[in-house]
Amino acid sequence: MAPIPLQRDTVQRPGTTRAGNAHGPRLASRTSLPGIPLAPSAARRFVRAALAEWTGLGVPAAVGFSDRLADDAVTVTNELVTNAVVHAGTTVDLVLRLEEEGGDEPSAALVLEVTDHHPARPVSGDEPGADPGPAGAHPGELPDPAEYGRGLQLVATLADSWGITYRTGLKTVWARLPVDDWSAPPAPPDGEALRRGLRAAEILAPAARRTERDDAVWDSRGAPAFLAEASDLLAGQLDEDLVAAIAGQLLVPRLADWCAIWLETEGAGPAAEPRLARVWHSEETGTEPLRAALEREPLRLPAGVGPGPVPVPVPVPWPAHPAEEDREATPAPPPHPGGRDGAALAFRITAGGRALGTVLVGREGVAQVPEAVASLIEDFVRRLGLAVGAARAYTRQATISRILQRGLLPSKVAEIPGVTSALVYEPSDDGVVGGDFYDIFQCPGDRWCFVLGDVQGSGPEAAVVTGLARPWLRLLSREGFGVGEVLDRLNRLLLDDAMEAAEAAALMVAAAGGQQLHDGTQSRFLSLLYGEVVPLPDGGVRCTVASAGHPLPLLLRPDGSVRPAADPQVLLGVVEDVAYESQIFDLAPGDTLLCVTDGVTERRSGPLMFDDGDGLARVLAGCAGLPAEATAERIRRAVHEFAELPPDDDVALLVLHAD
Repeated sequence: MAPIPLQRDTVQRPGTTRAGNAHGPRLASRTSLPGIPLAPSAARRFVRAALAEWTGLGVPAAVGFSDRLADDAVTVTNELVTNAVVHAGTTVDLVLRLEEEGGDEPSAALVLEVTDHHPARPVSGDEPGADPGPAGAHPGELPDPAEYGRGLQLVATLADSWGITYRTGLKTVWARLPVDDWSAPPAPPDGEALRRGLRAAEILAPAARRTERDDAVWDSRGAPAFLAEASDLLAGQLDEDLVAAIAGQLLVPRLADWCAIWLETEGAGPAAEPRLARVWHSEETGTEPLRAALEREPLRLPAGVGPGPVPVPVPVPWPAHPAEEDREATPAPPPHPGGRDGAALAFRITAGGRALGTVLVGREGVAQVPEAVASLIEDFVRRLGLAVGAARAYTRQATISRILQRGLLPSKVAEIPGVTSALVYEPSDDGVVGGDFYDIFQCPGDRWCFVLGDVQGSGPEAAVVTGLARPWLRLLSREGFGVGEVLDRLNRLLLDDAMEAAEAAALMVAAAGGQQLHDGTQSRFLSLLYGEVVPLPDGGVRCTVASAGHPLPLLLRPDGSVRPAADPQVLLGVVEDVAYESQIFDLAPGDTLLCVTDGVTERRSGPLMFDDGDGLARVLAGCAGLPAEATAERIRRAVHEFAELPPDDDVALLVLHAD
C-alpha cells in the first residue's frame, strides 16, 4: 500500500478559556484519514509534522517541546486512531491543538481530538451526550481490555485528563498532555530562527533510543519502509539546512553511530570549501569533538567518484560510553582495519548530475559497514540529493521573486495634501512574485494619482505586466491624460505586440533560473483601480476614479453609511475597442475611501467569501470616525480572522482619509 497523503491545515489565533481568561496564541492543525490500517502511521507522521511546524513558528511553548512530550503525543495519537479504525472503520478526523494560558504562572497543553463517524458503540462507563471538555475529569470507568485492548489505559496514563464526547453521528475521544516546566520566554531574536528550525527537524525525525543494532531488520520489508519514511520527511522541506538536520536524525543511530553532512556552496565555484551543515552523534558527548576534527580537515571526494560508498579513515577516536567512564582501565582492543575504532563510508550527494555535497557515516567497533546497510545508505543519499536540490530551487525562486517584488513596487509613495493614506500589502507566502501592485504619485497641475492593480496569475509572466503597467501609468498620467483616457491607452498597450517581446525576454531570464514557465500564450488580463485627487480650497479633495474589472472602491461617510464610488467596467487587456468612463465625487473632511484587491473580497472560508452579502461594506461601516491607519488595520484583521487558514492570495488595500 502507498502511504496516505496528508493535508494539514494549521491556524494561529488568539483564544479564551471557558472562564474568559486570556490565552496566548492558540495553534491548531487538523486532517482527515480513511478508516484503513495505514491511518495510524499517517496520523503519527501528521503529529510530528505539526509539532515541527509549530516549533518553526517560534511560539514559546512550541520551542519548549521536550522529546518526551513529542513521543507521548505520537503514542496517544496512535492508540486513539487505531481504536477508531478498529471499532468504527469510518473516516477519522484528527485535531491537534496547542493552548497557552497566561497569568502569573503561564501554562500550556497539547490537546488531541480523534473523531469517528460511527458512535453506535459507546465506551463502557461513559454516558452518551456527556461532554466533560478538555479540562474535565477522567471517565468513570475504563473499557474492558479484553474487548478494546489496553490503548485507552495507556492514554489515561500519559494524559493528565481525557474523555469522550458524543454528538449526533460523531464520537470524539480527546486527551490533554501538559507541556512540562514551561514559562513564556521573550520572543527569540532573528538570529535564532535557524536554531528553531533545527529543533523542528529534531522533532520531525526523532532519533531512536540507543539499543543494540540489528542489521537483520533491513530486509525486503525494512529497507523500503525506511526509505518511504525518509522520502516523506525530506519531501517538502524548503531549507537545505533543515534537510541536512532531518537526514542526520534518520541516519543516526538507525544505520550509523555518527554522521556528518557537507553541502557545496551554490555558485561559489569548484575551489570553494564545502560547508559542514550537520554533525550528529549517537553519544551526546561525541558531537563536539567530532565536529572540531571535521572542521579542521573538511572531507573532499575526488572528482571522478560516483554515488557509491567510498571507505575513508575514521577522523577521531570514539568517545567512551558514559557507563564506561567510571570503570577501571582495561587494555584497549587492537584498531579495526576500517579506522582506529571503527569503519566510515563517504557518499556524494548529487541531483541532476551536479555534486551538492558529501555524507560521511561511521560505525563503532566494526571492520566494515555491512554491504546491505551501505546499499541502503546509498539509496537514502539519492533521496537526500533530490531534497537538497528541491530546497535550492525553491530558494532561488524565492530570491528572484523577492528581488522582482522590490523592483516592481515603489520605494515610497507620495503624501497627498489634506489626505492621510494607509497601505496594507501582504504577498502570499508561496515563494512566487505576486500580481498585486500599488502606487501613489504626484502629477503636474496640483494633481495626485493613486493605483491599485492585480495582474492575472503570478511569477515571471505577471511580473512583466506589473513592471510595464506601473511606469506606463505614471507616464500617461504626467502627460495630462484624463482618468478614462489613461485606461484606454493602457488597454491598447497591453494588447500591443510589443508586450510579446518583453514577455519573451522575461521568460528567458526565468528559464535560466530554472523556473517552470507557461508557453507565453496566456492572456495579459489586468484589473485596475485608478484615481486622481485634486485638493479643494475649502478642505477635502475632489476624486476622479475608474475601475477596470476591479473590486469597486467604497466611500465611507462619517455617519457610517457606505456606498460604491465607481461603476464596474471590463478588465484591461481583454477588448480592444473600449472606452473607459470615470466617476467624480468629493471626499469631504472625515470621509474615507477604501480600495482593495480581490485577495480581500474573495478571501474564502469554505464555500463563503469575505464580501458575500456586502461583508466588506459592513466591516467598513464600523470604521466610521477612525483614522486611515486604524481603518486599514481593522480591515486587515477582519480578512485574516474570516478563515482559519492563512490567505492564499495577495492581500492589498489602500485607505484615503480626508483630514
